[in-house]
Amino acid sequence: MSECLFRRTDPALGEFTVRRVELPTDLALLYGWLTHPKSVFWMMQAAQLADVESMFRDIAATTGHDAFLGCHAGQPAFLIETYDPANCEVAEVYESAPGDIGMHFLTAPTEHPVHGFTLAVLRTVVEHLFADPSNERIVVEPDVRNHPVHVLNEAVGFRVISRVSLRDKDAYLSTCTREQYRKSHHSEQKSNEDVDS
Repeated sequence: MSECLFRRTDPALGEFTVRRVELPTDLALLYGWLTHPKSVFWMMQAAQLADVESMFRDIAATTGHDAFLGCHAGQPAFLIETYDPANCEVAEVYESAPGDIGMHFLTAPTEHPVHGFTLAVLRTVVEHLFADPSNERIVVEPDVRNHPVHVLNEAVGFRVISRVSLRDKDAYLSTCTREQYRKSHHSEQKSNEDVDS
């Protein structure tokens, strides 16, 4: 099993950890997540097991491209994909800068959702990426129809740069700097204090 690369304790939900995806160990699990109807924005509903394996092997073989498995309380709970936005399609629609890192994330489908869980996952993802001092800005390009993720992105400090047309979708190109994340976290803590007082 891959070593733990990052650990975060959420005040409400406890421990989250991040490790690298391992094949073939994680393949069946990730196949189930990616082909689930709730994962529609990953556009892999019709994928076969071999397609998912090929995708992760390509990620592992590509410089600047990585896949991580996140756990909550020791159980697999989310997927993180990172990429170099200067070397992919999104570079055609925005001006990349040194320190940029692209990111996709997926929370495991569940029939028993926990309030605040996906926000806690996203905070873990952002903090994991900013734990690397070479990462200065996170770039995302969620589908314009994915309203829940737009709300979550805004909550952790992402700001929409523009609406862009990519090969498979229309997307809101958005970015988050360390300072934007810090301010969003401070604002959330202040709001919680106001509610408690």
